[in-house]
Amino acid sequence: MTKLYLIRHGQTKWNTESRAQGSINVALSKEGRYQATLLANRMKNYEIDCIYSSDLDRAYETAVILGEKLNTEVKKISGLREMSFGEWEGLTHENIKKNYLEHYTVWRSKPHEANIPGGEKLIDVQKRGLETINDIITENKGKNIMVVSHGVTIKSIILGIMDIDLSNFYKIRQDNTCVNLIEYRDYGPVIVTLNDTAHLENIK
Repeated sequence: MTKLYLIRHGQTKWNTESRAQGSINVALSKEGRYQATLLANRMKNYEIDCIYSSDLDRAYETAVILGEKLNTEVKKISGLREMSFGEWEGLTHENIKKNYLEHYTVWRSKPHEANIPGGEKLIDVQKRGLETINDIITENKGKNIMVVSHGVTIKSIILGIMDIDLSNFYKIRQDNTCVNLIEYRDYGPVIVTLNDTAHLENIK
């Protein structure tokens, strides 16, 4: 059986400032590196055969912290990167709401219909995300795989795997360094855990 550990990157300063990061490179914060270290200490108890990561710094840095603890090399894949938010990148949610109210309203109420200026559509993010995950699964059948990516990308992938419409995008939560375990059984994929952050429970 193939196991996929789908993990969101650690916290960044922009996460705490509620800024749209998208395809911009933003490094992990001190807190984000600590979160990744706690996750690495947890995951060392699991048998992981390979690690893949988005090529954006916040995901790759998280993956490297995990890889060092697990003594496993990290492979970068651009198909795992976050959704591009176009003109919104770098702006706070309040600034986006103020300057792009019409587009923001659609994004928050009907994300599957949103057409963010200069950005990607959610369906395109899901398409490339699923294609990338399927390629990884095909290449590593029977292995335990770790993939480090981003909130929007992961949620769209999970909805695709579960064959749930993208209109349900906001019904899934993805916290920093959360773990989603998906088992690929002979009758199809099964979601075992979702948004698991047990390793962060003792953080004050």
